[in-house]
Amino acid sequence: MIILAVTFLTTVPGFADQGNSSNGIPPSSIATSLPADGDPAGVRKWLAQRGLTYGLTYTGDALGNVSGGVRRGGLYLGKLEGFVTADLEKLAGLPGLSFFSNAFQIQRTSGPRDQHFGSLITISNIEAVPTTRLSELWLEQKLLNDRLSVRFGQITADAEFFVSEVSKIFISSDWPTITGANLPSGGPAYPLATPGVRVKFDPGPHWSMLVGLFNGDPGDQANANRHGINFRVNDPPLLMGEVQYRHNQHKDAPGLAGTLRLGGWHHFGQFADLRFDDTGVPLASPFSSGSARLFRGTSGLYGIIDQQIYRPNGGDANSGISVFSRIAATPSDRNLIDFFLDGGIVFAGMLPGRPDDKFGASFIYAHMSDRVRGFDRDTIAFTGMGQPLRDFELTFELSYQAQIKPGWTVQPLFEYIVHPGGNVPDPISPGAAVKSGALIGVRSTIAY
Repeated sequence: MIILAVTFLTTVPGFADQGNSSNGIPPSSIATSLPADGDPAGVRKWLAQRGLTYGLTYTGDALGNVSGGVRRGGLYLGKLEGFVTADLEKLAGLPGLSFFSNAFQIQRTSGPRDQHFGSLITISNIEAVPTTRLSELWLEQKLLNDRLSVRFGQITADAEFFVSEVSKIFISSDWPTITGANLPSGGPAYPLATPGVRVKFDPGPHWSMLVGLFNGDPGDQANANRHGINFRVNDPPLLMGEVQYRHNQHKDAPGLAGTLRLGGWHHFGQFADLRFDDTGVPLASPFSSGSARLFRGTSGLYGIIDQQIYRPNGGDANSGISVFSRIAATPSDRNLIDFFLDGGIVFAGMLPGRPDDKFGASFIYAHMSDRVRGFDRDTIAFTGMGQPLRDFELTFELSYQAQIKPGWTVQPLFEYIVHPGGNVPDPISPGAAVKSGALIGVRSTIAY
C-alpha cells in the first residue's frame, strides 16, 4: 500500500536570502499564484519594508516499501517548517546585524529508515521523531563590506558544511552517513541544532573559508532534546572547517559553473573501540572486561565537487546538466562508518516546455569499518553461531521534480537499498541478513 502525502521542505541556507524583495515574498513561493500575492491586507509587505520577513514550507512524502527490508507497506511523513528573519539595521539601526530562527512541526506514521529497512543511509531527509521543535536561533554580524560574517546562537552544521548544492533534488541526500552515524546524537544536523559559532571569510569573489565550533552533542532527539530547547553547552565540542572555490557562477559567465569544497572535522569527546576492550581482549570474548578501550577524539576529511557539464545558451549555473560527488574518510577503530562516497547527475530545464523541471539519478555508499567487521568475526568464532558480516550499505535513487506552480513541486521517485544496515541480521530469520529492497513514492513541496 502507498499512502499519498504532501510536504513542504525548505533548505536552511536559503532562508537568510529569502524575502529580500520589497513585498517580502521568497524567490519561489506559491504566494505569487494567489490573489494579491497571498497578502490581501498588505501585512507581509509592510513588515518586509521594515526588515522583517517570514515564510512557511510544507513537505509531504508518500512512500511504499514494495520489496525487501524488515517489513512491507506504505507510510506518510510530513514536515511543516516556519522561519522568520530580521534585518536589525532597518529595525534597530544596527549595521550588518541580522536575526534568523526556524521551527518544525514533524509528523510521521512510520519511519522508512528505522522501521521498514533498518538502514543507516537516509531514505527520506525529513524523517524525524514526531514533535514540534525549535531548530536554529541565531544572530549574524557582517563586517568588512560583508566579506566577514560571524554567526552565533543555536545553529546547525549541515546548513553550510559538507553540502552539495546539486544533490539537493534527491530525498536521500542529507547530512552524510559518515557524520550522522558516527557523531554523538548524529551531530548538529537536521532535526537537531546546537549552540555554536560560525565564522565565514570571503578573501575574493571565488573563495570562501568557514570555521564552525559547535557543542558536540545536540542530545537524543527522542528524549534529551525533543523540542529543541535544551541548549546544551557542556558537551565536548565539534570543530569543522571548510574551504570553497566557485567559478562561472554568474548568468553571463562564459564557461561551465562549478564549486569545489575541501573540509574536515574533529570531535573532542571520547569514542569507544568497536572491537577490543580496555585490556586488548576482543569484546565478543567471554573473557572480556566488557569495557571498550576509549580513544580521545575523532577526526575526518572530506571533499565535494559540484560541476556543470552542459550549459544551454542563456542558461545560468543551475541549468543544463550537472554532476556531483562527496567523499569522506575517518579512522576505522572508533567509527561505525569509515568511508563514504556519493554522486549523481541532474538534468535541469532539459524538457521542452518544462524549464523548471529537474530529474536525475544518484547513489550513496557507506562502508562499515574494519573494526566492526572484526567484531562480527569474533562473535561467530566465540559463539559458534553464524551471522552476516557487516560490510557496506548502498542506495540508488531516481527522481523527477516537476514544478506545478512557482513554489509547488511534485516529485515521483524510486529508491533501491542494498545491504540495509550494512548487512545486519534479519530479526525474523536468524543467521540471514535483512534483504535488499525497493521503495517507490512521491514528494510534494509547497513554499509560501
